[in-house]
Amino acid sequence: MWEQIAPIIPGRRKNTLRGRPPVPDREVLAGIVYRLRTGCQWKALPREFGSGSTCHRRFKEWCAAGVFTKVFSKLLKFYDRRRGIQWKWSSLDSAMVKAPKGGDLTGPNPTDRAKSGVKRHIVTDGRGVPLTAEITGANVHDKWLVGQMLDAVVLRAPRGPRRPEHLCLDKGYDYTDAEAAVRARRISPHIRRIGEQPLLGCVQGKPRRWVVERTNAWHNRFRGLLVRWERIGAHYHGLLHLACALIAFRQAR
Repeated sequence: MWEQIAPIIPGRRKNTLRGRPPVPDREVLAGIVYRLRTGCQWKALPREFGSGSTCHRRFKEWCAAGVFTKVFSKLLKFYDRRRGIQWKWSSLDSAMVKAPKGGDLTGPNPTDRAKSGVKRHIVTDGRGVPLTAEITGANVHDKWLVGQMLDAVVLRAPRGPRRPEHLCLDKGYDYTDAEAAVRARRISPHIRRIGEQPLLGCVQGKPRRWVVERTNAWHNRFRGLLVRWERIGAHYHGLLHLACALIAFRQAR
């Protein structure tokens, strides 16, 4: 994985002054991944990753430079070369996350007594590998993000963004404007209708929509994503893209 990521990390100026040598980027990235997996405080990082303040400072620099979005795109391309993205069927869904400290891109959570929260939106391929991931306030309706999510796929072809043929959505997207946004991009929508009875045991073949629910569960296993402690939305967004990159790399192997 480091062979794929190393060219993306921005170079650092050589320190001509005397003092401690800088912590290598690979150790810092390992510390960021450790923090993402465990959800610990930056100051609680083991010393083998360098100091927690160094990892946090480098993390903020990389977020500002868009490094984690580039890492997501790079490892998604690696997954595409190794196994091939399943473009025919994809799924779109969101997940609520608590944000006790608030910050930008948060809002009152309608399912948690209007407490501060953030919503993760993801589009996955047929295997559940994320193709794009964005965040909004918890009070933003899912239907307003349909077009933006389909346009934000990080993997692009020479003639523009690559899009799936079919898109599966749950009842939260059962609105005329949401369906029109999907059809406007020449994608066939498959939306569960409000009031429609569940098809438990009635459908034979490979499941299509529930894979995005599994991807939400994969994200929640990264304890740094389970609760948003970052006040700055770009920092939580960077952790989300790093988690998506790790999922893509794991599925490629």
